[in-house]
Amino acid sequence: MGDYRDILYEVEAGAATITINRPEVMNAFRAQTVEEMIHAFTRAGADRNVGVIVLTGAGSRAFCTGGDQSAHGEGDGDGYGGRGVIGVPVEDLQSLIRDVPQPVIAKVRGYAIGGGNVLATLCDMTIASENAVFGQVGPKVGSVDPGFGTAYLARIVGEKKAREIWYMCRRYKAQDALAMGLVNAVVPDDQLDAEVRRWCDEIMGHSPTAIAIAKRSFNADSENIRGIGALGMQALSLYYRTEESKEGGRAFREKRKPDFRQW
Repeated sequence: MGDYRDILYEVEAGAATITINRPEVMNAFRAQTVEEMIHAFTRAGADRNVGVIVLTGAGSRAFCTGGDQSAHGEGDGDGYGGRGVIGVPVEDLQSLIRDVPQPVIAKVRGYAIGGGNVLATLCDMTIASENAVFGQVGPKVGSVDPGFGTAYLARIVGEKKAREIWYMCRRYKAQDALAMGLVNAVVPDDQLDAEVRRWCDEIMGHSPTAIAIAKRSFNADSENIRGIGALGMQALSLYYRTEESKEGGRAFREKRKPDFRQW
């Protein structure tokens, strides 16, 4: 997979940048997108010349807005089409972000919503533009992330705030995300690229083995969430087959308020 359709991949001065390149749908991902990201993260993780990985989205409107609702039904899966318990191998991508030995930095401008918020949460560090907006949307569209997106989020922002984020589906500005510990730094949009480059350069000056060991150690403390997520994804695959969940997707595409309680 030397050529990608949904992402961009480049390496510069020891930093590999993986860009979700679907700005026309606010960088929402489909099965193809996730497969390509898995390939790119594997590629970067195995490259000894890469000391840090940056995950970002194309354009200025969005980092990533989660699963592409319009892609439901693609391929043979019951979900979005393709492999993975729910038709998209998102659990494999989430695990890979944790498993690569290099630190992964989320560079966020615009919306990081739903599955995009989960990706930013999972990255080792997150640097956001002042125009960044974070939040979850799953319960509004008949979905949820039953693993890292919930349990790991609670470790970062605390149980009460994590439950608020998921139950209320509100939007949080960059400074709000900084205050709750969801991001590491917030900078003006025109300074975001340079700021991320500075962080990458600083990391490149440190021992890669020491950093890899530190990352493994951090992950070990929350590794049980991977098992929770695997169980949760099995439940989610069953939930996606229900009329309640399907109503969320239909309402989103029809631009109306869903009626989840009619079944």
